[in-house]
Amino acid sequence: MTTVELGYTNDGIVQLMRTPSEQRSLGWLQSALQQAITLEIATLPPYLCGYWSILGGSEASAAARKAILTIIYDEMSHLGHVCNMLTTIGGQPLLADEKVIAPYPCPLPGGVRPKLNPKLEVYLSGFTRESVKMFSEIEAPEKPLASFGADEEEFRSIGLFYSAILEVFEQHLDWINGRRQVIVDMKGQGEGNSLFAIESIEDVRLAITIIKEQGEGTDKTPENKFPGYKGELAHYYVFREIYRGKKLAKVSDDPPKWDFAGADIPMPSAYPMGTVPKGGWAKNPDTVPDEPVRKVLDAFNMTFSNLLRALDDAWNQDDPNEADKHLFSAYAHMRSLEGDALDLMQMPLPKDRKRSYGPEFRYVPRKP
Repeated sequence: MTTVELGYTNDGIVQLMRTPSEQRSLGWLQSALQQAITLEIATLPPYLCGYWSILGGSEASAAARKAILTIIYDEMSHLGHVCNMLTTIGGQPLLADEKVIAPYPCPLPGGVRPKLNPKLEVYLSGFTRESVKMFSEIEAPEKPLASFGADEEEFRSIGLFYSAILEVFEQHLDWINGRRQVIVDMKGQGEGNSLFAIESIEDVRLAITIIKEQGEGTDKTPENKFPGYKGELAHYYVFREIYRGKKLAKVSDDPPKWDFAGADIPMPSAYPMGTVPKGGWAKNPDTVPDEPVRKVLDAFNMTFSNLLRALDDAWNQDDPNEADKHLFSAYAHMRSLEGDALDLMQMPLPKDRKRSYGPEFRYVPRKP
C-alpha cells in the first residue's frame, strides 16, 4: 500500500508506517505529508483556546501567555513547513475539509497514541491544570503510533514518522522541484519559524529538524534549539513546567539530568470555558446555545473555515505574489478569531453558570 484514504479518525499514519521501505513511493510520501498536516492542525485549536482564556493582570498570566503564544507560532510554522514539503514534490495540501479537522473531543489523528497517555483525548476547554497536562501529553517524546509488537517497536514515535519521511526524501532527491513554495519572514517569532523554500534535501532536513526538536527537544537536552526567546524549552517541557508548577532545572552535569525542582510557577487565572461536547455545543441538551450565542459561534466557525480556505489557496498558486495575497487574508481571519472567542468565554452555559461557552473550531463547507 502506498497511499491511505484521507480521514481524521482512520489509522493513516499507522498504515503508512507498516508499508515496507522499498514500497514507499511518491504516493506514499504525499499521503504521509498530508497526514502530518492533519496532525499539525489538530494541536492548534486546543492551544488557542487555552491561550485566549488566560486572564491578564498578573505576572503568572503574562508568562503563561508568552509561553503558549510562542508554541502556537511554532505549530503554525510546522504546518507551513509540511505544506512546502508537500508542494515541492507535486502534491497539494488539503486544509479546508471536514476530513482534516478534528471532531473534538477525540484522539490524535492517524492512530497516534502518545506514550505518556495512550488513551489521550484531545479536547477544547479553558486553561486549567488538566488541560495543560493534556497539552504536555500531546507533545510528549517517544509518542507511540500504536502497539505494533516487539518486532516493529522502531515505528512508535511521531519523531520517527518524520524521520521516515526524511528517509524517503533522501532516496528520491529528484522529486524535490521547489514548486509552489510559500516564503514568510517570521524571525520575530522565533529562529525556526520563518517559512523557506524547500528546494534541496538540505532544506528538507532543516524543516524536519525544526519540527521535531521544537516539540520534543532532543535525546540529550530539553532546550529548544530554535527558540523564540532566550532559555526557551521544547514544547513538552514548557507545558510540563506549568502543570508541575515548577521550573525545570539541571540537577546533575555528569550524567546530565533535569528535574522540576526550580522556582515555583503559579497557575494563572482564566475564563472558565467548559469542554466542548462531541459535535459542538448544540449536540448536548445541557449546552444548547440561545440565539445570541449561536450567532457568535457561527461567526467564529465561518471565520475559521475561511482561514483554512485562504491557506488552501495560498499553496495552490504558481505566482508567489498571489500566494502572498491569500496568506495575508489568512492572517486577517486569524486575528479576527480572538474577539469572537473572548465573547464566547464570557457567555455562561445555560445549566452551569460557573462555566462558559468557547470556540468549537468546526469546519463549515463553502456554499455552492
